[in-house]
Amino acid sequence: MMDTIQNKTPEEEIKQRIRKLQHYLAGEGGIAALIAQNTDLYYFTGTSQQGYLFVPPQGDPLLMVKKSSARAKTESPLPYITELKSASTIPDLIEQNGHDRPAALGMELDVLPTDMYFRFKKIFKDTEIIDVSDPIRRIRAVKSSYEIDVVRQAAKFSDMLADYMKEVLREGISEVALAGKMEARARELGHQGVVKMRLWGAELFYGHLMAGPAAAVPSYLASPTGGAGLSPAVAQGSSFRPIRRHEPVLFDYTFAWNGYISDETRIFSIGELPDELTAAHEAMLSLQEIIKTEAAPGKRTGALYETAVEYVKNSGYADYFMGSDHERVKFIGHGVGLELDEYPFIAKGQDMLLESGMIVAIEPKLIFPGKGVVGVENTYLVDGSGLEQLTNYEESVIVL
Repeated sequence: MMDTIQNKTPEEEIKQRIRKLQHYLAGEGGIAALIAQNTDLYYFTGTSQQGYLFVPPQGDPLLMVKKSSARAKTESPLPYITELKSASTIPDLIEQNGHDRPAALGMELDVLPTDMYFRFKKIFKDTEIIDVSDPIRRIRAVKSSYEIDVVRQAAKFSDMLADYMKEVLREGISEVALAGKMEARARELGHQGVVKMRLWGAELFYGHLMAGPAAAVPSYLASPTGGAGLSPAVAQGSSFRPIRRHEPVLFDYTFAWNGYISDETRIFSIGELPDELTAAHEAMLSLQEIIKTEAAPGKRTGALYETAVEYVKNSGYADYFMGSDHERVKFIGHGVGLELDEYPFIAKGQDMLLESGMIVAIEPKLIFPGKGVVGVENTYLVDGSGLEQLTNYEESVIVL
């Protein structure tokens, strides 16, 4: 196969990731891991081709590919890649490549389908299958310099996309027509078109572009915003509703580039917003500054959420913070990377500590039923002194 693959993950990057996982496996008594989830598979191999990655506690891992093994060999720097005819042959392939059958095998049980779990229980009948999803997600949470550079570029594209709103937003255009123009521009800039999420049943197409009362319609998504959508089949996002003057237009889009995601929210308006919505938006900008001041390596993520809740309580916005009534989500931020919902979660009750190298999206928002959504979201790098803001487009309400 001709090597036409662009933006391949560097070999040393893959080696470092494998070493981190093997360090964990060795510390757990020498268990092995079998990686099956698409995003984790890409993270540890550099390819998304269908297959499984066997990682022993020491030695070279083995990538077994059903489709396409030829492409996997082009994309991945791993030295041992073999074709896989059937999952039932995995134990034999492991032995043929010089590894012992493991007494315990770690798999991503947070996302592994039940039928696949029972299938592997039969395939590895004398092996205990245990969960390694949490350590894998913790490894992925702290980004390398390579990953940080990719997210920086994604954030720059995100700012460029936000600026394009000024060219295409006009009175009377429907939400979905505006979204179509914005998403076409995103593709021109290099948006990969797929936004990956780990949570079961979670789906997203680029993000949310909605206006006025339609933006405040709740949905099933684990997000403060939902949107009316086009039908109950999707039940979120843009609708056919025309955008009107003096209402908040929510631009809440991801930019997924070379695998990695930045997340950004800005509020636009055709003509000035009512004073109450402008004041509410400025309150969320103030809350963002408070969170930025407090966030630093070693800070408990749940404590940041508690700070936010106390602020909105004292400022009179508690009934609208991150949703309304019982529809409210209990977080103010989340990790981003290859997936939109990575560790850490800046949420109620979370004890995870911020670490240098984590990348987080912080999104203080207010949802006013019948009126719309205001607030802001930025992507940040956690560094030695606190947070470095990666998305930098203007944050006050952008009035056209």
